[in-house]
Amino acid sequence: MTSAKINRIVADAERSCAEAGVRLTTKRKAVLLTLLNRKQALSAYELAEQYRLDHGESIPVMSVYRMLDFLAEQDLVHKLSAINKYVACAHISCAHAHEPPQFLICDGCQRVSEVGVEPETMASLGREIEATGFHLSGKQLELHGLCGDCFKSADNK
Repeated sequence: MTSAKINRIVADAERSCAEAGVRLTTKRKAVLLTLLNRKQALSAYELAEQYRLDHGESIPVMSVYRMLDFLAEQDLVHKLSAINKYVACAHISCAHAHEPPQFLICDGCQRVSEVGVEPETMASLGREIEATGFHLSGKQLELHGLCGDCFKSADNK
């Protein structure tokens, strides 16, 4: 991602926070920037370490968790529960309504892609699930596999 695009995303995130009556502090912004600059999801511990490397000061992991909670509440990051890591939302600067997220997690390189799921698909899936007596607590999907690059590499072995 280019620095111009990242700057635009951060400006949109700041505007969104201001409209919600909350502040994207310097440290929260640093955590968001770290996630925006990565294609892989990061844990709170990895974010704390990257913050130390980037800024020359330590930040408690519990503080990182609080920052991530804030960023998730503002729909700026997503928690991937299956791997207990976080990614920046791919739709921060989008003007359209967001569909339920589906995350494609590469088991080879750990790259994460976010794609929307059509509302009709989620409704159908929800009906099928509820017919079993199971009740969803969230609408986020996390799928594991291999990205195109890792699949090609595995195919060439």
